[in-house]
Amino acid sequence: MTEYSDKHLKAVLQRAKTVAVVGVSMNPVRPSYYVARYLGLKGYRVIPVNPGHAGKVLFGETVRAGLSEIDVPVDMVDIFRRSEAVPPIVDEALELFPELQTIWMQIGVEHAEAAARAEARGVTVIQNRCPKIEYQRLFGELRFGGFATGIISSKL
Repeated sequence: MTEYSDKHLKAVLQRAKTVAVVGVSMNPVRPSYYVARYLGLKGYRVIPVNPGHAGKVLFGETVRAGLSEIDVPVDMVDIFRRSEAVPPIVDEALELFPELQTIWMQIGVEHAEAAARAEARGVTVIQNRCPKIEYQRLFGELRFGGFATGIISSKL
């Protein structure tokens, strides 16, 4: 697993403002849904991307079929797709978003060659991590056993 310093991860999360979430689900029990929702609740503009749900509205944004349908600057692309699907997503993001700062690949998602292409263009790449988990950990939101439940029991 690639190691990233807490300082580095925190800086990435603090500088991002608009996040395109590729592979987001409309199903509230899917990780891609609740990660996107969480980021939105933390003040990020989340642009959902999923061709199977294009045109629907999620978290106040129209779901885009692909990155090419996004007409605003994107700071970070968060990828919820299998590792083998990463290269064309990274290549498209590099082509479409000159202001792109970060490619973030979710837990279990890694692609060394695509990461190297992005890094060669000056884009930060995070692999095999979750921005929700890192945000909670780095900004003091994790509680008992790593869960952000918001519930504190007096019976513990």
